[in-house]
Amino acid sequence: MAITIAIETPLQNDVRVLVAELNDHLFKLTPPEFCYHLTAEQMAEPDVTVWVARDGGEAIGCGALKRHDKRIAEVKRMFTRESHRGQGIGRRLLGEILNAALDEGIEELVLETGDRHHAAWAIYEKAGFMRCGPVLDYPDTEYSVFYHKQLAA
Repeated sequence: MAITIAIETPLQNDVRVLVAELNDHLFKLTPPEFCYHLTAEQMAEPDVTVWVARDGGEAIGCGALKRHDKRIAEVKRMFTRESHRGQGIGRRLLGEILNAALDEGIEELVLETGDRHHAAWAIYEKAGFMRCGPVLDYPDTEYSVFYHKQLAA
């Protein structure tokens, strides 16, 4: 089946299950106190847009854009189920987020990811994100890696 990606509400049961899988995955890599999650309810707030990747109707990946103001937004909740990794789904989700940010005139995208998320680093770096110091109000810890991408002047 073809993988589809669309903007959806995170409040659907299958998306909630996907987000729970994402959280479980992150807790295996990073101590819980250093995981900065958005709940499904927070993902449903007006300043957040969520994309869901589906394979034959099954939710298999997600990513979100959280706007902090008209100038800066954050990439959040990027995840692809293990069964579907290596198929470019994360890259496609990030592309949707980038396109939306560009369409809205966002000037800079930032993100925080874990120190053991090597596959995520590769996706972000291939998309032109550069490592930087702490962004927004995230603490500078050994468990975090920060990225930013300038979109417009």
